[in-house]
Amino acid sequence: MVPSLSGNENPIESKDPTPVPKWVVDDVRKMRNYPDQPPIIPHSIEGYQLTVNANRCLSCHRRELTEGSGAPMISVTHYMTREGQMLADVSPRRYFCTACHVPQADAKPLVPNGFKDMSELGFKPAGSEQ
Repeated sequence: MVPSLSGNENPIESKDPTPVPKWVVDDVRKMRNYPDQPPIIPHSIEGYQLTVNANRCLSCHRRELTEGSGAPMISVTHYMTREGQMLADVSPRRYFCTACHVPQADAKPLVPNGFKDMSELGFKPAGSEQ
């Protein structure tokens, strides 16, 4: 049974709101939960400007600025068109980082997660059987 996500059981009853969860801002890279999951943002992005004219994320994560910032470089796939052609700058379809990448909140999941990785199911990497 999936719990209700709509709020109070009785909408007329007044209830104290739950506190807003704190953002995880430890700057530690987290393991991804599944292949091709976009990495989460391990730092605060409060006040970051992300508009058509400005993208604060790129001031650290753009390929040519990572040496000075120490930030991980954005994936080379972000410099490609849909057809796989390389571009000199970030592709417009990959420009709005928070469409895929999100900060992590210190909050309990709304529903339980029963996901099991392939390695937990007994599958072995290719070439490992001897």
